Amino acid sequence: MQYLVSVIDDKVDPGRTDRQPVIEEFNDRLIAEGYWVFAGGLADTDAATVVDNRGEQAVLSDGPFIESKEYLAGFWVWDVPDLDVALKLAAEASKACDRKIEVRPFR
Repeated sequence: MQYLVSVIDDKVDPGRTDRQPVIEEFNDRLIAEGYWVFAGGLADTDAATVVDNRGEQAVLSDGPFIESKEYLAGFWVWDVPDLDVALKLAAEASKACDRKIEVRPFR
């Protein structure tokens, strides 16, 4: 089953910025164990643009769609046997990147 594993950072109390070597080691293990599908880090929310084309005309606005101290900083997509494995790996991911992790299955 595939899961979106979101990395959540906090503008008030951000995670450490020296975690890249640990994250790369964790990613190498995910690849070696066959769980890795895709991953990416995201630019700061200041770089976001929201597009709303539900009305007559598309409206573009700068910044995130919600104002919050927490924001999506990156993500993985994992293919794991079940939720238990995903949650175990998420605990390790949280330690590796020093941030909260949200695990959500794809439909």
